[in-house]
Amino acid sequence: MLGFLKEPVVVTVEINTNIMVLSLMGLISRLWGLSYPRAVVFDEVYYGQFVSLYMKRIFFVDNSGPPFGHMLLALGGYLGGFDGNFLWNRIGAEYSMNVPVWSLRLLPALAGAVCVPLAYQILVELQFSHCAALGAALLILLENSLITQSRFMLLESILIFFILLAVLSYLKFYNLQKHSSFSGSWWFWLLLTGVACSCAVGVKYMGLFTYILLLTIAGLHFWHVIGDQNLSNVSLMCHFLARGLALIVIPVAMYVSFFYVHLTLLYRSGPHDQIMTSAFQASLEGGLARITQGQPLEVAYGSQITLRNVLGKPMQCWLHSHTNTYPIRYENGRGSSHQQQVTCYPFKDVNNWWIVKDPGMQQLVVSNPPRPVRHGHIVQLVHGITTRYLNTHDVAAPLSPHSQEVSCYIDYNISMPAQNLWRVEIVNRESDTDVWKTILSEVRFVHVNTSAVLKLSGASLPEWGYRQLEVVGEKLSKGYHQSMVWNVEEHRYGKSLEQKEREVELHSPTQMDISKNLSFMAKFTELQWKILTLKNEDTEHKYSSSALDWITMDTNIAYWLHPTSSAQIHLLGNVVTWASGNVAALIYVCLSLWYLIRRRRKIYDIPEDAWQLWVSAGGICVGGWAVNYLPFFGMEKTLFLYHYLPALTFQILLIPIVLQHISDHLCRSVLLKSMFTALIVAWFSSVYFVYCTFSPVTYGEPSLSVTELKDLRWKDSWNILLRNQ
Repeated sequence: MLGFLKEPVVVTVEINTNIMVLSLMGLISRLWGLSYPRAVVFDEVYYGQFVSLYMKRIFFVDNSGPPFGHMLLALGGYLGGFDGNFLWNRIGAEYSMNVPVWSLRLLPALAGAVCVPLAYQILVELQFSHCAALGAALLILLENSLITQSRFMLLESILIFFILLAVLSYLKFYNLQKHSSFSGSWWFWLLLTGVACSCAVGVKYMGLFTYILLLTIAGLHFWHVIGDQNLSNVSLMCHFLARGLALIVIPVAMYVSFFYVHLTLLYRSGPHDQIMTSAFQASLEGGLARITQGQPLEVAYGSQITLRNVLGKPMQCWLHSHTNTYPIRYENGRGSSHQQQVTCYPFKDVNNWWIVKDPGMQQLVVSNPPRPVRHGHIVQLVHGITTRYLNTHDVAAPLSPHSQEVSCYIDYNISMPAQNLWRVEIVNRESDTDVWKTILSEVRFVHVNTSAVLKLSGASLPEWGYRQLEVVGEKLSKGYHQSMVWNVEEHRYGKSLEQKEREVELHSPTQMDISKNLSFMAKFTELQWKILTLKNEDTEHKYSSSALDWITMDTNIAYWLHPTSSAQIHLLGNVVTWASGNVAALIYVCLSLWYLIRRRRKIYDIPEDAWQLWVSAGGICVGGWAVNYLPFFGMEKTLFLYHYLPALTFQILLIPIVLQHISDHLCRSVLLKSMFTALIVAWFSSVYFVYCTFSPVTYGEPSLSVTELKDLRWKDSWNILLRNQ
């Protein structure tokens, strides 16, 4: 029974010394002096705020992308024992002793270090020589811009790591496809491809470019699988389902899970939740939840409510009125109704309270039992403090003359009767009998007489309107917009019969015992929509650049300057590598066109297997460069040099591919091969020379003199900081 113990258990381990040495070199280049400088470096001032909010479990919205990258940075802070207490308000600010600088920068540095052996393995999987693969890894190792970007609390190195991991995983899966489909290794690499793609997209939406590229390549490869007559229909369906599961279903599920973890961690209210809907805010601990906790769920006749505009632009605001009236005549000479002003006010105020009244009854209190308001019911909205009715009529609005003025009706005994009946339409109803609910229901108010809809125009009124936002009546025929939708935020059942008692009641906080919980999917959908649609104000940055500046590196970014010496850190690339990448891409395109034309004429300059290798390598490297670079020409956002780094990485991988191709297929004689090899050695020596030359501004030390700094300004457009000594 225990016969197997008679023989020793032997475990055989294969160690690729190239990968081990490259990994070690990558770690040294990225981790050396990682805590220096102990000060906020460029965008650390931006990402550090989110890390602090994670540590304090405070909700935030970052419109630059999904939360996975921020969570990884926060993980570094958590492992280092960071408590989140640091004021991220200035680049160059010295870190306090409670900030674990090394820990916060560790994960980006590790990701950057691992990119070195990943580059090596990608070229090996593309069936290129180990010498070419080693060259690609060394180019990544000695690329100054990649070193700089990976040594700080930034996301690009993490993004590039997941991009390269996805490419490598897919290549390993594809190579296994030929002889061991559905094996354990086949499944592992296929699933890892989907996981890495999801993580890349979860770090930054730029990862979507590579994900789409790999999906396209996988689709083309599957098209060839369909043509394999040796596969049965069942086997073909299994291949299709496996790819669909690993490359679509799992990435989508993982992407959603990032938000689940994000929302689970950030359960406390903070400054960013102001842009979310009332329902979302009420689901967070503190803030609006503290105000609205326990409010009645169903709006009834006699309810006292505040109405928040769902759009939230140009800022969140509540339907509001005050005793002031519209001017008899506006500055442009147009007349008004001189009725009481109705506006949208961006602050909590007692004048935001309205009472829902049944037009057929006079009482302004909730009956027992309450009579809920349903979709399609006709109501009057009575301003709580002034007791005047919300009204609109055929008078032009002050700033939107094509829309109707909205007011609270004052009876001047003239031929302008009150028109104060409104039909409640629940936009997100499930049926036509739905009850109007606090926070959860999104409603439109349609004027019965004119069919105008209560709408926030977004325009700021002049001084006579206290710069509050204009509210108008918009004709239904002009279409639907979120500015026409409102939701009840604060709510109580009115009990006071007398106006003075009612005013006291309106000033008091709301308290009853009903809770309102949003489902995760509802919160995910809203947060995702905010991330995609929320835009920062377009501001020009000192170091912003255009996509055309990147390929020739006509720009740089000063990341940090020592407060007393000339020590400084810049995002600057290795100029030889960048130029070589451009030349390699140009050579690849020209050679490919030449080969295609010749092949069209039935002239085959290279063997078929070499042609297939050339095409597949170009699909990955040139395709990766194109999809990560060209979309920026259509983006309306502030761009920086670091946006080019994923595209640059693919271009670097292309350099040794082109060099090996020239050596193997264009250098036909021994002499030419020897000369070309000597040229490559000289070229690589220049890469190393440039790396060493710019290392002081890559690592921030040693400090250079003014003369030495001037010597580093190889281009007039580079902004090397000079300090008089």
